[in-house]
Order: sequence, then structure tokens, then C-alpha cells
Amino acid sequence: MTDRSGRPRRFNPFTALGPGLITGAADDDPSGIATYSQAGAGFGLQMLWTVVLTYPFMAAFQSVCARIGRVSGRGLASNIKRVFPPWVVISVVGLLLVANILNIAADLASMGEAAALVIGGDQHLYTAGFALLTLALQIFVPYHRYVRFLKWLTLALFAYVAVAFIVHAPWREVLHATFRPKLKFTAAEATLVVAVFGTTISPYLFFWQASEEVEDIAPAGQHPLTEAPREAPAALKRIGWDTYVGMGFSNLIAFFIILSTAVTLHAAGVTEIKTAGQAANALRPIAGDFAFALFALGIIGTGLLAIPTLAGSAAYAFSETLGWKEGLERRLRDATGFYGVIAVAILAGLALSYSPLDPIQALFWSAVVNGVIAVPLMAVIMLVATRRSIMGRFTATFVQRVVGWAAVAIMAMASAVMFTQLGAG
Repeated sequence: MTDRSGRPRRFNPFTALGPGLITGAADDDPSGIATYSQAGAGFGLQMLWTVVLTYPFMAAFQSVCARIGRVSGRGLASNIKRVFPPWVVISVVGLLLVANILNIAADLASMGEAAALVIGGDQHLYTAGFALLTLALQIFVPYHRYVRFLKWLTLALFAYVAVAFIVHAPWREVLHATFRPKLKFTAAEATLVVAVFGTTISPYLFFWQASEEVEDIAPAGQHPLTEAPREAPAALKRIGWDTYVGMGFSNLIAFFIILSTAVTLHAAGVTEIKTAGQAANALRPIAGDFAFALFALGIIGTGLLAIPTLAGSAAYAFSETLGWKEGLERRLRDATGFYGVIAVAILAGLALSYSPLDPIQALFWSAVVNGVIAVPLMAVIMLVATRRSIMGRFTATFVQRVVGWAAVAIMAMASAVMFTQLGAG
């Protein structure tokens, strides 16, 4: 990267944060908060190790996705289409849309529930308001402005760090449980470990980060690295920093959600949590009104961050597959199909949140669909990242290949456990 005088710009660790930070923060959506809350409430401190273990795999895999977008100047679906038959891409993108709509439904319901708990009023009105707000922001605010809004929203997640310090965690026990856990491998424990892995490493994050890297190329006066190799050192350094910090932030917040619910709810005998709002409400008599309010407001903040990511990732994937113009920087009239998918995803999620399908069922089926597509999609992404016809001389590094394929193997095992549990049930 150079400034106007043509001299290389100094690396700024703060301005370098972008797609990776937002992607990581969006991973801690209300449905993720519910999963982490259940981990803490059900098993206490003994689930803290899971977010430490998932970090290197999540970070390495997301950096591969970001690299594909920055190097090729195309999103994941567009690149997958160059390597695999159309039916492969259409199948994956169709399942992604279904999973994201179910996830949006669960997140909207949790946000409405949290708002009603904090300020009172009709939960359904809040749910509809949040849906329409996120839809309007994506359609009418250009990406270069909208992304600033998303960056500021990541601060909402610090609420969960604050909660953990308000309730005075036993830090020696925390360290012991994190790095020397006592594993029992019961069916319930195995199922929840799978849920944590599935929540942490999710297909929609792959598409979103790759596409946002593409979005950032033109406004910054840059080019795909296959066309401008001289930009590679600065660009790849930024991607590494952005992604590893962003995923670290994501897992840090997950760690503190498990921690805060473990030392409050689990310690008080509350072991069953179904929604993020229920976790917030259960905190009130145990940890006080301030901790309750922080937890609930965090649900709303991260929901406003996650829903655009869920809807946007589906829209990018669909548009790239069908050859439509796409991008949050485009006007509505220039990318009607792209924005149409965003609208369908959010409004369908809103409709489901009013339907008899409760948030728990929505999360369950979202996890199932993600379990179906995660492993083959991850394998496909790794094959794309190592193909010279797409990546030129900027194929995935040796470390990215090793850790990326290890992530594929771990998710394969997690999916196998999930389907075994479903069959046993």
C-alpha cells in the first residue's frame, strides 16, 4: 500500500482491522451466545477449553478464505464455480441460504426477547423493528459507511467481559479448567462440544469474509493480487493481522460468556438454558440488574452485527453463482437481485420468528444444515486455495494447508458425532 506521494504506508494495526474483525464478532451472534451460555450453565468451567482449541483452526481457515478473495478479486462462490460443476455450487449455496434463514429467525427472536426484558413492551414489535432496521441499513447505506457502523458494534461484545469481572470469577480455577480440563466424554458433553465447534466454525463466515475482502479492493485503490503482485506483502500482512485478531476477539468473547454463566448460573444450580434471553434473565437474581442489562444489551448489539452478515453472505453466494451484480457498495437499482436475496433472507427469518417454529428448533435445524455443508465446503475451499490457476503464486501457505485440512478433519468428526447423536435420538 502506498500514500499519495507513492511511498509505502506504515502499517497501522488499528486501521488494518476490517473484514476479519467484523467476521469474528459476527460469529458471537445471539444463537452463539445461547450455545455458549448452555455450555457454561450445563458444565461450568469445564467447557472453557473448547474455545481455546478452536481458535487456531478457525483463524487459519478464515485467513484462507480472506486470501482467496484478496488474491483473486472474486468471492468464494465465484471461485468454486471455476473449479466444480454448477450443481455442486448450487447445492451448497441453496443449503447455505436455508441455514442462514433459520439462524436469522433465531437471532431476531432472541433480540426481540432481550429488548422486551430490558425496556418492556411487545417482543414481536422489537423483533420486526430490528429486522427492518438491518434491512434498511444494508440497502440504503453504502458499504464504506456501513462498515464503520459494524466496527463500532463490535464494542457491544465487551459487555460479556464486563459481566465476568462483575461476578468475580475464581481465576485460578479458570486457568486450570482451561488448560487442564477433566474430560468425561459423556453423550451430553460430546453433543455440546459439537455445538460449540459448529457455532464457532460456520459456513456463512467463509463467504462473508472472502466477499468483504473483494469489497475493500476498489475503494482502497488496490487490485487483485494476481494482477498486482507488488501489493501482496502489505495486503497479506494486513489479512493475517486482521483475521487472527478478529478470530481471537471472537473466541475471547465466547470464553467470557461461558465463564460468566458458569460462575453464576451453574454455581446456582441453573443448568438448562435454551435461549440467550433466558440466560440474561436468569442472571438477574444471581448477578444483579447491571450484569443482566449488560448481557441483554450485548445480545441486541451482536444481533445487529450478525444478521447483516448472515443475509449478506447468502446474497454474495447466490449472486456470484447466478452471475448477478453484487456488492453492498452498489445502489439498489444496480444490484436488485443481490439486495433481493438479502430482503428474502431477513424477511423469511422474520416470518419464521412469528411462526410455530420456536428459536430452539430453528437453531437445531440450522446446525443440521450447517453440519451437512460444512465439511464438503471446507474441503472445496482448501482445493481452491491451493490451485495455481486461481491463486497464481499466492496459494495457501504450508501452515495454512496443514491447519486448514486439520480443521476439515475436526469438523468431519464433529459432524459425525452430531449425526450419530441424532440417530441415537
